Amino acid sequence: MKRWLLILIAALSLAGCGYNDFQRLDEASKSAWSEVLNQYQRRADLVPNIVATVKGEANFEQETLTKVIEARAKATSIQVSPETLNNPEAFARFQQAQGELSGALSRLMAVSEQYPNLKANQAFRDLRVTLEGTENRITVARNRFIQTVQEYNVLARSFPTNLTAKVLGYQPKPNFTVQNEAQISAPPTVDFSAPKK
Repeated sequence: MKRWLLILIAALSLAGCGYNDFQRLDEASKSAWSEVLNQYQRRADLVPNIVATVKGEANFEQETLTKVIEARAKATSIQVSPETLNNPEAFARFQQAQGELSGALSRLMAVSEQYPNLKANQAFRDLRVTLEGTENRITVARNRFIQTVQEYNVLARSFPTNLTAKVLGYQPKPNFTVQNEAQISAPPTVDFSAPKK
C-alpha cells in the first residue's frame, strides 16, 4: 500500500512541475523562430531580383546598391541553429545583421523615389509590393516569437515551475530586441521647407 501511495504522490508532483509545459513552450518558441527565419529567407531571396531591376536604371546611386548587396551577404552568412535561441550573443549578432539589411533596403526604397523611370518600372513596383508584404510577414512572425518566448520565460520564472527550471537547467530565452532602441524612441523630424542650395 505504501508503494502505491508513493507512486501516486510522485505522479502528482511531476504533473504539477511544469515539465510538459516547458517542452510545449520550448517547441512553440522554436517553431515561431523558424517562421521568422522563413520570412527573413524570403526577403533575402527577393533582394537579388530588386538589385537586378534597379541596376537597369543607369543613373541609380551605386553606393546604396552596394550597401544592400553587402547587408544581404552579411545577413545570409550567419548560420542559425536552434541553439542560437539560447545564446544571447549569437542571437544579438543575427538580429544586428538582419537590422542592417532592413536599413539598407529602406534606404534603397527611399532613394528609388528620386528616379521616375525606376518608379514607373512594373517589375520594380511588383518587387516593392512583394518586399513590403514580406516585411509585414516578418513583423507578424516576430510578434508570434516574442509571445511564445514570453510564455516560456514566465513559466521559467514562476513558482513552482521555476524549481523545475532550475533542476533541469531551463534558462529564460533571449527575446527579440531592437539594436537602435534609443534612436527609434525619438519622434522623427519632419521638415517641409525647401532644401538649402
